[in-house]
Amino acid sequence: MLSHVIPPPWGYTKASNSLVRHARIGSDAKILVLYIQGLPEEDRDKPLSEHARALRMTGRAYQKAKADLVTYGYVHEKREHLSNGRWRTVQVFGNQPLTDNQAARLRAGVPADGYENTDGSAVPDAWSAPTTHFPTVGQPTPRWVGGLLPADEEQGEDSSHPPTEAAEPEKTAEEPVAAVTGAEVEEAGEEPQAPSQEELVLAERVLLSLKHQARQLTLGVREARKLAGLAAEWLRRGVSAGDLRLALSSALPAEGVRTAFGFLAHRLVEKLPPRPEEVAESASPPPSAPLPLVACDGPGEEHVFRPHMSWVTTCGPCNRAQQRADAELMLARAQADPAPPPPSWRERVAAEARADEVASGYGTRATAT
Repeated sequence: MLSHVIPPPWGYTKASNSLVRHARIGSDAKILVLYIQGLPEEDRDKPLSEHARALRMTGRAYQKAKADLVTYGYVHEKREHLSNGRWRTVQVFGNQPLTDNQAARLRAGVPADGYENTDGSAVPDAWSAPTTHFPTVGQPTPRWVGGLLPADEEQGEDSSHPPTEAAEPEKTAEEPVAAVTGAEVEEAGEEPQAPSQEELVLAERVLLSLKHQARQLTLGVREARKLAGLAAEWLRRGVSAGDLRLALSSALPAEGVRTAFGFLAHRLVEKLPPRPEEVAESASPPPSAPLPLVACDGPGEEHVFRPHMSWVTTCGPCNRAQQRADAELMLARAQADPAPPPPSWRERVAAEARADEVASGYGTRATAT
């Protein structure tokens, strides 16, 4: 393949190769990250759905792109209670994966790992947001292909990289750029509880012990710490440490696991069990309304009762009295016409012998002679 690349001197967005070459993140999710990163700071404070709508990304495509970004740490969501009794969802966006701890500190306005919060958005000092440009004077001219060199490069040198900016220090791959986007207000509901420190520690130990079940599930300490929040949610929902280890290490793909971090993150999200209270609510049948009062068919004065089943026609006292009367009648019949005593064993043996003779035909021939 022949390629001709011209480094843009302005109006470009720097993207990490770990995002562009990520095999499990869809192209829509990557475009959404680059689009939000390239916006001016005052235009980023919107819900993720509005940014996607600006790219004409709706429906299933947006849901899949958001799921990829949430799974791999580029978007974090947190529900918060408002003073008017409603709930809202605060979204934290980053062009590099963020841990749950980093996202929580950014939501609280506390610098996390060297980040500083500026005007409600957590952004590093090293990253300057693009500003709104005003149109220049004159008519646009066509772009010339070839024969142009970057402004700050020397003659005779060939470079496929965009010109560097002296005022911008170098950023490492481990320093994600984060920004708190707008909030989507939702109806009132129960806010999920955050896992405790003990659950986080136990979840991290379980994740680090997966290498003993399968070597392809080996995680680093920092990777296990990033996934500890998802694994701790399993423990908070009543799953034991052994069951969590079994759920993560069983039924591995036949072709193997490409990356342990991505595979475990996907499995922790997709196989998350329901809360115990949700299971109890779904298992218990809804209470039925009581049946209306009906007239009793039993003897005596007319009275009403509330049956426990629709086919019941007599009340409890009348039903028990009827059962006692039936039992006395059966006992009197048995005493008046007692059953005959059973035959003795000698009589039973003689009856069996006569039956054998009749079956063999001997008794018939003897009678005929």
